[in-house]
Amino acid sequence: MKAKMTIAKELKVGNIDRRMFGSFVEHLGRAVYGGIYEPGHATADEDGFRGDVIKLVNELDVPVVRYPGGNFVSGYDWEDGVGPVEKRPQRLDLAWGTTEPNTFGTNEFMKWCKKANTAPMMAVNLGTRGPDEARALVEYCNLSTNTKYANMRKEHGYEKPWDVKLWCLGNEMDGAWQMGAKTAYEYGRTAHEASKLMKWVDPSIETVLCGSSSRNSKTFGEWETTALDIAYDSVDYLSLHQYYGNSERNTEKFLALSTELDEFIYSVICACDYVKAKKRSKKKIMLSFDEWNVWYHSWGAPVEKWSTAPNQLEDIYNFEDALVAACMLITLLRHADRIKVACIAQLVNVIAPIFTKTGGGVFRQTTFWPFERMSKYARGESIKPIVECPKYDTKDYTDVPYLETIATYDEEKEEVAVFIVNRSLDDDCVIDFKLLDFDGYKPVSFESMDGYDKLLVNDFGKETVCMHANELPVSDDGIFTANLKAMSFNVIRFKK
Repeated sequence: MKAKMTIAKELKVGNIDRRMFGSFVEHLGRAVYGGIYEPGHATADEDGFRGDVIKLVNELDVPVVRYPGGNFVSGYDWEDGVGPVEKRPQRLDLAWGTTEPNTFGTNEFMKWCKKANTAPMMAVNLGTRGPDEARALVEYCNLSTNTKYANMRKEHGYEKPWDVKLWCLGNEMDGAWQMGAKTAYEYGRTAHEASKLMKWVDPSIETVLCGSSSRNSKTFGEWETTALDIAYDSVDYLSLHQYYGNSERNTEKFLALSTELDEFIYSVICACDYVKAKKRSKKKIMLSFDEWNVWYHSWGAPVEKWSTAPNQLEDIYNFEDALVAACMLITLLRHADRIKVACIAQLVNVIAPIFTKTGGGVFRQTTFWPFERMSKYARGESIKPIVECPKYDTKDYTDVPYLETIATYDEEKEEVAVFIVNRSLDDDCVIDFKLLDFDGYKPVSFESMDGYDKLLVNDFGKETVCMHANELPVSDDGIFTANLKAMSFNVIRFKK
């Protein structure tokens, strides 16, 4: 198979917001307890935070982490998770059928964020609670005034405010599984009032309005336009959530799912801009894709009712899962002009790139590597290259290009990075690169993830599926040529 790619500055999509490489920690399974927090662990610090996990979070270079949920937040009383630990109540978590001990809460999360070199993206409960509790939490986190909730934080031992800038207005409020689920009108009114009050408390914050829980939701489209029509002037972002799986065991279809993701994003942008036009507004709503990932291995796994931090939703990812995750992230980058926040869900243990053993070790899942490489090198501007390559059809999708691609240009570092997934199950691809407007740029590295059985997984002490270096692309009269293996994720960097 042969292909051609042209990269030019005029093909710029938009500036890449670093928050595109965010993640998510929910009070679910072992994401918190046994994940980021495990007092007594051999690597734990004085606050009980696992040092081995923080090390890998730093490798991923995650700029923002969403917390505390997720479905969990729709029944969460934030006051339960602050103050003296010995006085905090245990609660039944109806979202996941477990018991929440509340030994880890808001202040612990804020301290963890600082140690993990990330920033908090807090969610407020708009399911069983409402605008009043939301504005109180903003005061608790962000103000230094001599007032009730700011003083409460100080009494809890935290004199300086946490200065949380990004806030989610609930979670998936259209879903029947959500505590306090609402109609689009009910949610729009609640979210508008919550955002209004929260910004009256701290005008520097940004807020995220819930979109539909997925593209397949019955509410999709109408929910976005109805809720936005009410809350447009008080919010900054609209959220999207999407997970993909391969329960049919059809790899060609699985690898093509990012084409559906592309259509999903475009349709949400259209919904936002429809409301903008309807309101004759000059304001442009940006997108927060605050839940995305591959998720299907752990569907239906039994959990003991009302247990604490059980092994729940713990997908162990294989090689083909990593390729799909790479395709999804490439697709998000192709919409960098509108997507400014994105969170791989989740960070540790629960459908996550990092996996631990409670009391034991940690390893990088296969999905760790595409995220890590793009977080590291996808800086500056997103460029949508012109690509000529063969295409294929599945029973659900037609004209799927074998190559899923995006390029980025870091003007400060004078570096172009190209990210490519070769979807072909059998054929290598010889690709010619033509770089316009980039005189003097030469390839400096070519890494790939390829050659593995599609079902191969990593494990403790056995991180087999990973990136490896290749020979640099060869040059002939300004054209660079490289060979992309069948079923591969590739990162090629050019530098001036």
